[in-house]
Amino acid sequence: MAEYKSDIQIAQEAEMLPISEVAARAGLSEEMLEPYGRTKAKVDIHSLNDLPRKGKLVLVTAINPTPAGEGKTTTSIGLADAMNRLGHQTMLALREPSLGPVFGIKGGAAGGG
Repeated sequence: MAEYKSDIQIAQEAEMLPISEVAARAGLSEEMLEPYGRTKAKVDIHSLNDLPRKGKLVLVTAINPTPAGEGKTTTSIGLADAMNRLGHQTMLALREPSLGPVFGIKGGAAGGG
């Protein structure tokens, strides 16, 4: 039987791109960013007025946590990946992704929400 890597192993092996490169792919210039190190930045809200309004917004939410969890993070990543595969330019922001896999637990109260 094949041995699979844990979520934390995958995360630790991932090579993060500089935020300027991620922003450029989304059509944002470095002047629009307020960087926090090499891999994080805030986007100046006023600079968004200079961009064409061509985007759509999908919000994924759920009610109170259940022991099994609702799967918001997994659903969000799946939607973004599917849209990319269909040829749509996609950006995903996870406010507080589930921390359960990091701690080896699953479901509500795993943190994040």
